[in-house]
Amino acid sequence: QVQLMESGGGLVQAGGSLTLSCAGSGRVFSAATMGWYRQAPGKQREMVATVSSGGITKYADAVDGRFSIYRDNRKNTVTMQMNNLEPEDTDVYYCNVRRAGTPTYVYWGQGTQVTVSS
Repeated sequence: QVQLMESGGGLVQAGGSLTLSCAGSGRVFSAATMGWYRQAPGKQREMVATVSSGGITKYADAVDGRFSIYRDNRKNTVTMQMNNLEPEDTDVYYCNVRRAGTPTYVYWGQGTQVTVSS
């Protein structure tokens, strides 16, 4: 059974930092794209940052320059360092793993709350 276990969410003041981690089990994700998405109540889930199997990273414009994503294929993990957090970053953050090739799959974590106070 594949599972994505997230950790690191919480409450922080504006300008502070948090680190989100996601550990996968039940499958090796070295050939997949790993990333983080976020969703506010009543809104669509949006991409925050992704890192491909080749190490290419992508960031949403709103977080570019403040967030950093990296992966460790030996540990099957993806981590996102979030700096200079803003109240607008308050959301539930979801770990995502997806592979478009063969085999194709998509997995989601259960979500972790990040709250940034002003």
